[in-house]
Amino acid sequence: MPRPTKRNPERGDARTRLLEAARDAIREKGFAATSVDELCLVAGVTKGSFFHHFKSKEALGVAAAQHWAETTAAFFAAAPYHAAEEPLERVLAYVAFRKSIITGELAEVTCLVGTMVQEVFATSPAIRDACGESIFGHAATLEADIGAAMQDRGISGDWTAESLARHTQTVIQGAFVLAKAGNDPALARESLDHLDRYIRLLFGCSNQEKRSR
Repeated sequence: MPRPTKRNPERGDARTRLLEAARDAIREKGFAATSVDELCLVAGVTKGSFFHHFKSKEALGVAAAQHWAETTAAFFAAAPYHAAEEPLERVLAYVAFRKSIITGELAEVTCLVGTMVQEVFATSPAIRDACGESIFGHAATLEADIGAAMQDRGISGDWTAESLARHTQTVIQGAFVLAKAGNDPALARESLDHLDRYIRLLFGCSNQEKRSR
């Protein structure tokens, strides 16, 4: 299925075009290197229109994080991993789905909020918090399936559904960093393979289950 990525800048209203231009530019070269002038040019709007919608570049960053959260929430809500019958199957299918969409140029497959928060966490609390809401909010969508899988298999310990859900995002965001460092999306997919193995070990999957899934 298609993922949130580059779109025709002439589609949508001015605010949406600016947000989508910001999404693409920030993933490609970072928040600081993305200028208001550039965004206006790509979105086909005037600088006056920009400041009509956003009082500052920081306000744009906050709005871009929120827009990312909204569009990716819809994307993942419609993803096929929800169709698996058993909760553990859904969790593993989620990991497999995340791996399957790591294709193409790095700037088009990596995470906007993960990219932004690494750059501005100490300089813009407002953007940091908006990015955090997006990342933690997405992690929370996995908690019900993880919790149900723990109950189904009688799993208990010093970890929770919430902590494992957050760990999936730790691996995914770290995988993007490695992929950027090595300029190779395969490094990110490799990390998702290890996450799959880790989850299977946590839930005590037998060798037969491991082969069949």
